[in-house]
Amino acid sequence: MRVLPQPPGIPDHRSANRFLLWLVRKEWRSLLWASLVASAYYLSTILVSFVLGAALDSGLDGGGYGTLMYWFALIGLCAVAGAALTPLFERASCFNWYASAYRTMQLITRHSSRLGPTLTRRLPTGEVVAVGTDDIDRLGAFYERSNLAVSSMVAVLMVAFLMLTSHVTFGLIVLVAVPLIVVGMVPLLRPLNRRTHAHRDRQAELTTRATDLVAGLRVLRGVGGERSTGERYRAESQRVRAAGVRVGWMDAALEAVRTLYPGLLLVGIVWYGARLALVGEITVGQLVSFYGYTGALASSVRYFMLFSSDLVTARVAASRVVRVLGLEHDLTESAAPAQALTGPHDLHDPTSGVLLHHGRVTGVVCADQTDVGPLVERLGRYRNGAAELSAVPLDDLPLREVRRRVLVAGNDAHLFSGRLRDELDPDGTGTDEHVTAMLRAASAEDVLAQSPLGLEVELTERAREYSGGQQQRLRLARALLRDPDVLVLVEPTSAVDAHSEAAVAERLRGVRADRTTGVVTTSPLLLDRTDHVQFVVEGRVAAEGAHRDLLRTEEAYAATVLRTTLEEERV
Repeated sequence: MRVLPQPPGIPDHRSANRFLLWLVRKEWRSLLWASLVASAYYLSTILVSFVLGAALDSGLDGGGYGTLMYWFALIGLCAVAGAALTPLFERASCFNWYASAYRTMQLITRHSSRLGPTLTRRLPTGEVVAVGTDDIDRLGAFYERSNLAVSSMVAVLMVAFLMLTSHVTFGLIVLVAVPLIVVGMVPLLRPLNRRTHAHRDRQAELTTRATDLVAGLRVLRGVGGERSTGERYRAESQRVRAAGVRVGWMDAALEAVRTLYPGLLLVGIVWYGARLALVGEITVGQLVSFYGYTGALASSVRYFMLFSSDLVTARVAASRVVRVLGLEHDLTESAAPAQALTGPHDLHDPTSGVLLHHGRVTGVVCADQTDVGPLVERLGRYRNGAAELSAVPLDDLPLREVRRRVLVAGNDAHLFSGRLRDELDPDGTGTDEHVTAMLRAASAEDVLAQSPLGLEVELTERAREYSGGQQQRLRLARALLRDPDVLVLVEPTSAVDAHSEAAVAERLRGVRADRTTGVVTTSPLLLDRTDHVQFVVEGRVAAEGAHRDLLRTEEAYAATVLRTTLEEERV
């Protein structure tokens, strides 16, 4: 038994068609097996008609009971073979769906994690969500039913051969009619492709708006913008619905054609076969067999046409997938990367002068909060012109090495659904005691006490069952468990109460004693427990020293740090 998911490999994302062919090459064994099983299944159903016609022409009335049982056994054997092949056929088809969909999902997830913020800067959120849901499902459906196209071709060739051996004209009719029917559907595929593209674009736009609405719902309520925004969403939703209706009309037209053309072929074969039987050119048994063949032909033609429709939607989906896979990271890798670093590390930002010393907890205070984002992005190498780690520019280090050594923990970090233990320690390397110790360092003991399951409790998406302060402390605990060489915390206690904030400030230094730690914050409680504070004004370090010394000597620093306390007192 093959285990999914498998290593995805390196995709060919130069075009949608190349990506579809690449998936075929990766899964050709399972696709071939599914096609062979499906072909054997349909051949068994065709043989039922052939054996039944042969039995009628063999003179059953004079053959006795033994002859009857002989033909009955042959027909039964074909039927049993078809029944035995059915579960194999279904299993092979399902495997093709899972293999292609999961492989594509792995590629998208792997590339998205590699791109990081680049992805959301280059593509709208709705586009990414639609690729990970609707497009992957369409690709899976295409490969799930691809075996039907091969088996249908085998069935048509088999029927044509059997008809040719019985009546040449009949066989030629099949060989000519089936391709003509399939070609006759081609004019309908172009408008389907165009309408599917338009519908897919509008779906992505609407998903983006829905995501933005959910993220900013609290702000909208605060400014009274719910109604106007809701109206715009409703209008866009109607446009998506209208685009979906246009696709539906085209699908309905294709479905009508898929029913009409095979039906006309069935009527023509039965009518022509009956005339030949009346004049004695074919036997009654051959007529019965031909009638049975028409059922296989009708199914084959229908599957051919369905495969063509699936190919159109799969190409649309694949074009979106290759668009994501073709995105390049904003941060380019150095052509001559520096060698891996060893020993203790200091993190220095030449642009601002901020220096995080090894073995210290360094506080960083920005007089203007707009300086925080660029500073943090340089410290974590989320933009070019980054900081230096042990005098080596981060731009010269492989990005994977930077991510392994330097962790920037902000309040936009995502909490995923699943076990609390797995969320905090994804690698599973920490013991219960260590995980619990980091939760205590983050003053998150109340999260454990909230459920008797402790670390085994299941989190919902974003841990919505917990308060904002609890979520923030869980994110902090996860960052501490990661234990990077350099940890940059951005306002790690902005949503917690004063008691929890004081506990975090007291315990942070102990768990980061032999590491490099920076805390970008304006919290007096946190700054009072740091080893050193640097005050950034207009993008440059203007003063540094102990927190209490800076409060006495730097008026601008005191105004920046104490502003939060004064505002809380007024509230």
